[in-house]
Amino acid sequence: MTCSSQPNSFLNKAIEFPSPAKINLFLHIVGQRDDGYHNLETLFQFIDHSDILTLTVTEKASIDLLTPLEGVNNDDNLIVKAAQLLKRKTKTPFGVKISINKILPMGGGLGGGSSNAATILVALNTLWQCRLSTSDLAILGLSLGADVPIFIYGFAAFAQGVGERLTAMDPEEPWYLITKPECSISTQQVFTAVDLPRNTKKLSPSALDTTDFLNDNFHNDCQSLVIKHYPEVAKLLAWLVEYAPSRMTGTGACVFTRFSSQKEACSLQAKLPKGVSSFVARGLNKSPLCSVMTRLSLNK
Repeated sequence: MTCSSQPNSFLNKAIEFPSPAKINLFLHIVGQRDDGYHNLETLFQFIDHSDILTLTVTEKASIDLLTPLEGVNNDDNLIVKAAQLLKRKTKTPFGVKISINKILPMGGGLGGGSSNAATILVALNTLWQCRLSTSDLAILGLSLGADVPIFIYGFAAFAQGVGERLTAMDPEEPWYLITKPECSISTQQVFTAVDLPRNTKKLSPSALDTTDFLNDNFHNDCQSLVIKHYPEVAKLLAWLVEYAPSRMTGTGACVFTRFSSQKEACSLQAKLPKGVSSFVARGLNKSPLCSVMTRLSLNK
């Protein structure tokens, strides 16, 4: 597959794209596959808090990341890997200069790296005039990480398999206080841990009819393991649940606490213990990247 040969109207224009965070309202591990990956049942929701990627299409064919992440080689960065993958797939003659304003914490379970990769695939598909379908992009994204497709599709969803089988959902969009203690957690270490629960019973379709996914019928199977090995997360969770429903997202270390108003979330934020980083954000059932891509297509 090749990109369009028409003149590129985006050439040399610096354009900003959001790369939003996600939370897992619950995360059940229902089995392990022969290839070592895990079968999951989880509910993804976006939150209104994003890294910002600035992309400039160039006639020079190189992919240049202008803002390397500390401790991460550019060639190992999912941002670069995603751009290289799309370039190989489409044989585009164009290149791109990329910079990132990184505000999502690494090792927090908010999907920052996967979101960055998805934003690159979605944005460059338009900027490079590649014309791949969303499903094509999702297949490419899955090769980079199990969470990448949800950011490509851009809607809140119940996910099964390794996270690639998505069913659109419309959960409530409350306010969240997102907190993170002074630690980062390796996803790989969590999923390879011997004592990780791997046999949660699959949900019945009727179970998803609820409006409260923080009730006792749902949980995060990674949470019990993480709080056993990371006392900082255990201490923070124990403190938060005294005030409002709280749960760890993904493999941690971030915890989300649900509120009906921004004021309530900010009120608790002001009381947080020292050493805890935090932000307040609204839950979103549609990725903010979708709105940017729609405006971009209308302004072409």
